[in-house]
Amino acid sequence: MLEGLRRGLRKFLDKITTVELTPKKLQPLLEELKLTLLENDVAFDVAEAICADLMAELTGQRVPRRSDRRELVREALRKAILRVLTPAEPPDLLKLVEARRAEGEPFSVLFVGFNGTGKTTTIAKIAKLLRDKGLKVVLACSDTFRAGAIEQLEEHGHRLGIRVLRHRYGADPAAVAYDAIAHARARGLDVVLIDTAGRVQTDRNLMAELAKIKRVAEPDLTVLVLDALAGNDVAIQARLFHEGVGVDAIVLTKVDADVRGGAALSAAYTIRRPIMFIGVGQGYDDLRPFDPEEFADKMLRAD
Repeated sequence: MLEGLRRGLRKFLDKITTVELTPKKLQPLLEELKLTLLENDVAFDVAEAICADLMAELTGQRVPRRSDRRELVREALRKAILRVLTPAEPPDLLKLVEARRAEGEPFSVLFVGFNGTGKTTTIAKIAKLLRDKGLKVVLACSDTFRAGAIEQLEEHGHRLGIRVLRHRYGADPAAVAYDAIAHARARGLDVVLIDTAGRVQTDRNLMAELAKIKRVAEPDLTVLVLDALAGNDVAIQARLFHEGVGVDAIVLTKVDADVRGGAALSAAYTIRRPIMFIGVGQGYDDLRPFDPEEFADKMLRAD
């Protein structure tokens, strides 16, 4: 994980610790760093922001010893990465659910994202996490478009012992979400997790459909699921969904297979929304809360 980005950042640190920290000397090295970031799936505006941060932080710094200079530059780079990765505090899902429970209402989460990102599997992982905390969960299949979508979610529900609410294929997705929340309210359930369609070929119609679901269901949280292996498309997808629907937080999947590492930087910075979880495998327990400091440290690790 992150091997490509780590190698590039290490090379940058090796070079920059040998030069005087002036704008004239820093500029060519920062241009090289920008190319390294772009080659590792970091979006252009994100790469620019990191380099601008470094220029401002390092210009005029006076450090006599090379070893001290390396640590100074490394810490400046770490701060720049953290500023990109932490546009806001990630939502604490369990605390939010408990707050709604105190009001006697179910907590609802709308999941959006293109097909193939691991959205349905992510929903199942979060369902298990909540179930293991003693919460009563119901899944809603508002993807009434893709063949097999209902059966896929039902299979997850069967394995986890969690009920799935569904309508027929072609039914109104917003009605499914609304009925699931009403069902949870009537039966005293704690959480409703809503799966949605993610077809790529009709972006405008998809966004209109998702906006209607959100308007009707009024979810407490809207989560965008993105694939870490999608490269620069991550930034494009994040912007598309945020502008079309409005996103509160991000789940980044397939992080364990991502050798470049730029997707996390691009996703968080592009829409200024926090990454809540990362997927690190196909098992139901392969979900981790995202730790920006740990992520930044892995990027800058020497070995």
